[in-house]
Amino acid sequence: MATEGTFVQPVVPKFDGHYSHWEMIMENFLRSKEYWVVVENGVSTAAEGVTLSEAQKKTYEEQKLKDLKAKNYLFQALDRSILETIINKDTSKSIWDSMKQKYEGTTRVKRAHLQALRKEFETAHMKEGESVNEYLARVLVISNKMKANGDDLKEVAVVEKILRSMTPKFNYVVCSIEESKDTSLLSIDELQSSLLVHEQRMHNTVHEEHALKVTQSTQNAGPVGRGRGRWNFGGRGSGRSRQNIDKATVECYNCHKLGHFQWECRKGVANFAESQEDSAEEHMLLMAYVEAKEQQKTYVWFLDSGCSNHMCGKNEYFCELDENFSDSMKLGNNSNMVVNGKDNIRLDVNGVISIISGVFYVPELKNNLLSLGQLQEKGLSILFQQGKCKIYHPNKGLIMQSNMSSNRMFILHAISLPVAPTCFNTITEDVAQLWHCRFGHLSFKGLQILQQKGMVEGLPLFKPPFKLCKDCLLGKQHRDSFPVRSSWRASHILQLVHVDICGPIKPASNSKKRYLLTFIDDFSRKTWVYFLAEKSEAFTVFKSFKLHVEKATDMSLKGLRTDRGGEFTSQEFNNFCHTHGVQRQLTSCIFTTTKWCCRMEESNNHEFGSQHAI
Repeated sequence: MATEGTFVQPVVPKFDGHYSHWEMIMENFLRSKEYWVVVENGVSTAAEGVTLSEAQKKTYEEQKLKDLKAKNYLFQALDRSILETIINKDTSKSIWDSMKQKYEGTTRVKRAHLQALRKEFETAHMKEGESVNEYLARVLVISNKMKANGDDLKEVAVVEKILRSMTPKFNYVVCSIEESKDTSLLSIDELQSSLLVHEQRMHNTVHEEHALKVTQSTQNAGPVGRGRGRWNFGGRGSGRSRQNIDKATVECYNCHKLGHFQWECRKGVANFAESQEDSAEEHMLLMAYVEAKEQQKTYVWFLDSGCSNHMCGKNEYFCELDENFSDSMKLGNNSNMVVNGKDNIRLDVNGVISIISGVFYVPELKNNLLSLGQLQEKGLSILFQQGKCKIYHPNKGLIMQSNMSSNRMFILHAISLPVAPTCFNTITEDVAQLWHCRFGHLSFKGLQILQQKGMVEGLPLFKPPFKLCKDCLLGKQHRDSFPVRSSWRASHILQLVHVDICGPIKPASNSKKRYLLTFIDDFSRKTWVYFLAEKSEAFTVFKSFKLHVEKATDMSLKGLRTDRGGEFTSQEFNNFCHTHGVQRQLTSCIFTTTKWCCRMEESNNHEFGSQHAI
């Protein structure tokens, strides 16, 4: 039992940058010391002109003493760099409020931080190789941060989140929990206990691999059958027994005589040939053999904390080896190895590609070494825990993981990717063709106009090629040419606007847009293109377009020419045009070819043709 002289004072919790965690521990510490009242409410002071009694003066002095002690504990918990920013605070309450506002933020900052935490909580899922304790700890850390920022997160929401985000190997235990227990009454501790029991059972299961060899033997070394047809003895026994069958009417398929079966025939030449064939077919050898041991050796990397630099003995692993670099490395036995180059290596570790920079090429080295010190210099975090070495990237999270081997070494199996893959690499010597493709297969005359008027920086001067673009011929060809001019043209802008919708386009865009709504002014030929997810959005976009162009030009829209699609002939669309004085023109439905809707179809063909050519 500890005496008064040997009693150890509790350690003041140090502030390590995680305010919510430190706030909870520090508040509990101050409550245990009975100082939290003065930290939360401050020291009560008398109003000006009021004389305090002796009891009130004593209470005031006690509060001031508690405030000084609480202030002393807060000073012990903070580093010097933080103390210099709050040195002018006189009371423990002012210090506490300053820390709270500085690190916890205002209501707006809390709300923004809470949104980020909610997104992280919703997208969290259990990773392959992650234990139940690790995953639950990660989810609980996020949920506790959400509660600290004001989110009323119920325990049942956390339980349901954990159940629906487990890996597939936990599917049946999740189903059994949901069927047998009420998740609204299930606590997180009970859920963790059930999952840990299931995980422990999986770890105790030992999977052994065997080479399988199937052989079949029969009595008297006879031929082997499948049990339903001939050679019934020695088979599976699933066919009917022939011992009680009257053979008087049975015909032999070998000698074609009555009284016996084919397998009983004494003229066994054909029978022997068939039995040999059957025997050859029935003897099977099922064997699994993987010749990857030698290949894995070439991909082994040792995580070495005593190695000062990454080293590799295979020059084919490097992306572009700098052979001008030379150095020497001193080993633990005082021997030296020559470094003949230095460059980067691309490693694929379980599908995650990482670039290891500054790797020395040491031809005499038999094993590849990854320096943990050099990885830490690059900003990576390295954690050794429970027989595992985990390497974390500050932005990407866990990128590498290695289990401790039987000889207490950490070995990383990775695939070397010496050359970065090239996706859609194209080379062309024709400058005109290159710029033609860059601008969505724009005509060469249009490219020349852009170059002459200086509308594109860096566009060179070139002559149109003699050969035609095959992609343009395949993507833009049509049946008949459009008329050069129509019989009537608008005399001013917004007198007539052509409208058409085309689609659905496959595949859809990244924003799930599948239709193009195009507006073309008949007078100026100015074109507006809108992207729609559904045809039903055409009326809403038309109202927005009408308001936009009328305000921009101080003129009203007078005429609208469309086809007879349902999106343009609805009662809602007609009533709107009638109310705002927009004259409707509908194309005739008897013309089925594209040449009768010249303006819009020409624009649509150009857009689709450019898309197909690209």
